Amino acid sequence: MNLGIEGKWALVCGASKGLGRGCAEALAAEGANVLLVARGAEVLATTAAAIQAARPAVQVLHVAADITTAEGRAAVFAVRGDFDIVVTNAGGPPPGAFRDWGRDDWIKALDANMLTPIELIKATIDGMMARRFGRIVNITSSAVKAPIDILGLSNGARSGLTGFVAGVARNSDIAANGVTLNNLLPGKFDTDRLKDTQAAAAQKSGQSVDVVRAQQAAQIPARRFGTAAEFGAVCAFLCSQQAAYLTGQNILLDGGAYPGAY
Repeated sequence: MNLGIEGKWALVCGASKGLGRGCAEALAAEGANVLLVARGAEVLATTAAAIQAARPAVQVLHVAADITTAEGRAAVFAVRGDFDIVVTNAGGPPPGAFRDWGRDDWIKALDANMLTPIELIKATIDGMMARRFGRIVNITSSAVKAPIDILGLSNGARSGLTGFVAGVARNSDIAANGVTLNNLLPGKFDTDRLKDTQAAAAQKSGQSVDVVRAQQAAQIPARRFGTAAEFGAVCAFLCSQQAAYLTGQNILLDGGAYPGAY
């Protein structure tokens, strides 16, 4: 299927690895030019070079910056001001007990997982409306639909973004000018972050990592973890011409793991 995004410019955050990289690769495969942002300069440069080598017909730029800061966003927009596609993505806040979190913990979570996406939307949406095409995809979490007790910071911040997007996406001026906003909610995907949490769980339980992975996979009806390529493919579809009538939605990719989330 031709998704109709050849020549469009996409900003992809957290794109050096994992789900962000999966989105960047899928968009580039469809002919979109991509600007990749992440904090780790070396890994980011390697990823950008790999995507460029695989897709020589598109332009691949990269900026090593912390997108959750005003300085980081300024560095990105100094390279390019207008984007047709924006994929927001930031690492989730740490788990813990809500009694232990102070105001600074909440502000940091809100900055990364709610306020930064809102700032990126504010900075790009008017240009999208003027060109009568825009796709904003926020990578949030399955915890938005199936909250997890120890992930209260993430539950709260990402749910705040979800509520904001639900309203903005349904603004008639925005929707009528060809701009859509949707959220992608990953369940368990085979990324470095998942491997880190599995290693921690194995150490805590005294089991091997292989046993922990097998137990977690067995709890998913698909009996496996998702791949970054699968996630990127859904992201690319949400950015397509064919998805022009799809907006304000929360798309849960979880292999069927959360039966109460529908």
